[in-house]
Parts: sequence; structure tokens; C-alpha cells
Amino acid sequence: MSSDANLLQYFDQGGETLHGLPGRVYTDDALFRLEQSQLSSQCWIFVGFAHQMNEVGDARPIEVAGIPLFLLRSSDGEIRAFHNACRHRNLKLIDCDGNTGRMIRCPYHSWSYDLCGALKNAPYFGGGIRELPVDFCYEDNALMPVHCEVWYDWVFVSLAANPVPFDEFLKPIKQQLGALDVTEFEPLVTLDFGAVNCNWKLLMENFIEPYHVQFVHKSTTDQPLTSHYTVVNEHCLGSSVELSAEQLAKARDGTLGVTSHYLTLFPNFVMGTYQPDQLGVHLNTPLSVDSTSQTRVIYIQRQLQYSDEQLRQLADLWHSVHLEDHEMCVRLQKGRSSPLAEYGGVLSPHWENSVRKFQQLVADAIRPALTT
Repeated sequence: MSSDANLLQYFDQGGETLHGLPGRVYTDDALFRLEQSQLSSQCWIFVGFAHQMNEVGDARPIEVAGIPLFLLRSSDGEIRAFHNACRHRNLKLIDCDGNTGRMIRCPYHSWSYDLCGALKNAPYFGGGIRELPVDFCYEDNALMPVHCEVWYDWVFVSLAANPVPFDEFLKPIKQQLGALDVTEFEPLVTLDFGAVNCNWKLLMENFIEPYHVQFVHKSTTDQPLTSHYTVVNEHCLGSSVELSAEQLAKARDGTLGVTSHYLTLFPNFVMGTYQPDQLGVHLNTPLSVDSTSQTRVIYIQRQLQYSDEQLRQLADLWHSVHLEDHEMCVRLQKGRSSPLAEYGGVLSPHWENSVRKFQQLVADAIRPALTT
């Protein structure tokens, strides 16, 4: 990558008004692969929802930085993560969502693993049905585990050899949430948007900054820009809006007009809180340099009863809000092909300082791997 030694030259320039990341960070396949490998080796990556794997044996294939993994509800009830490869010939074991039953069996040669990853059977490997080579033992050929942690309903993995302690990773978002207890909420609605034709970072940056809200969401929200403030707390980035009683009273029916907190954990965890009774968490999964899968789960306080019509209206509102954002992010992706994008545009020092911090974390992740 000899041409990338000066990739961040404009991004690194000083001043009050700073440049954003250059367009190639959003369009170049090689840089995408570099970024993904660097982030996966350093960060906790949000990969799924625990409530979608309720039964022992439930398994879900995932991919992180091009590496096949799978999540499993193990025999002890915990969610674990493993490399998705048989220890024999490295066949991908879990090919689709489903339940493995009591064992994970490789369909190729019937090597079988229990629900904690231990190898239990390697038939005929040494000749006879139970025969083993003298230098082979089951204990050395278990499934390869991956660091996995669950915060309430949200599953994270890390490919780092020694990841940051998970409690330390969560600390800044818990500071922002204050007394809010996420366990008081239950998932009720899932919105699957499929693939959005943009780089994953654009979806994250869009959520983080409030600058666009009164322009892009003027028909779906009642949250004036001037009522917002940005959040920059280590790797917890976003914005919040505190509405007065008068503003709440004036909010139009069918729009989002409540006090809200839009919070992320770098790199890809997204949570919105909407007082008094709603949470939203969405998962942005990079598919390629210009395609991202997005899913949103809506959570409601447990003691509340929403009618089917209320849930439909809520789902319709969030579907509309997301589509408004998607249109902007797709057009942002297209704009990254302009030669002007080499300079990275410019960022508002007031409204987009949280975006700048997000981009700084991306830049810091890839910088050591750029050729000097």
C-alpha cells in the first residue's frame, strides 16, 4: 500500500474546522479489508441479539472481518462463539440459523462436538471406528473458541488475543445511561432492512450526529436541532436531545417528539433511548466496502402493554425514519467517488465533533498498518 502513506494527510491537518476521512476509506476494497482486520483485532464487535437464540443448541453463523464464526447457545445456557471450521478438514460447520440438537456434527466425515465445543467423536480416523492415531487426542482438537460476551440482549465478540475487559468497554455508555436499567425492557419488534448500499461507517456517522435531524427527518420527528447536544465520552459517541414540557406537548402525533439519547460504542453498537418507555438497538454488519446489513430491534418496558395497532404504528415510524437515513447514506456513498472526497469534506466543530472522534478511532486503528 505504498500509495497510502499520505492517506490521512488532510484528515490530520489542524484547525477549528477539520477535514473528515478521505473518500477511499469508504470505497477502496483493500482499505476495507485492512480496516476490518484491524478493528476485529482490537475491538469488541456487536454481532447479534441473544433473544434470537433462546434454546440450547440454537446456532447462528456470523462473519467478522471475513472470518467465519458461529454463535451457539451452549449446554450451560450461555452464548458462546467459535471459529466456524471443523478441526479435521476445516469445513464450515454451521451454514444457516438453526438448532444443532445435542451435538454439532460435521456432515463431511461425522466428527462431532458437544455444545461446549469439545470433540467427542472422530470415527474411523485411525482406521477402525473407534481407533485413533497414537499422537492424536480429542482434547487437542476441540472447536476453537472466540472471546464472547453478552450485555443483556446484545452479543459481542472479539478476535483480539487479550481484549479490553468487557466491563471497561461498557463503562462509558453505562455512564451516559445513568439510572436507566436496560433489563427492564423486552424486545417486541424487529425491523430487517437487508442490505443498504453504503459503507458501514456512513450509517454509524449518520446516527452519531444530530446536525441532519431537522432537515432529513422534518416529517417524522419533532426534535429541534438547537435542543440537541453531542456526546463524546471515550469510545461512546452520539448525541442527546432534552425536550421541554412545552415542546413535548407540541409534538405531532405519529412523529418522534420525545427526550432521546442516541448512543454508540465504537465500532458498531447503536442504542437509542426514547423516554419514557422505549429502546432501540440496531446492528450494522459490513457486507462489503459499499454494502451493510442493518437490523433494528425495538424494546418496550416490560410492564407496558402495547396493542397490535400501536406496535404497527411504532414499526411504521421507525421504518420511515430509517429509510430517510438510508437515502442520505447511499448518496453519501456515491459522493465518495468524487475527486473532492480526497479531502474528506469538512466537519462542524459544534455538531459533528462526535463524528470526528469516531473517524479518529477508525484512523488510529488503520494508521499503524499504512505504509510509511
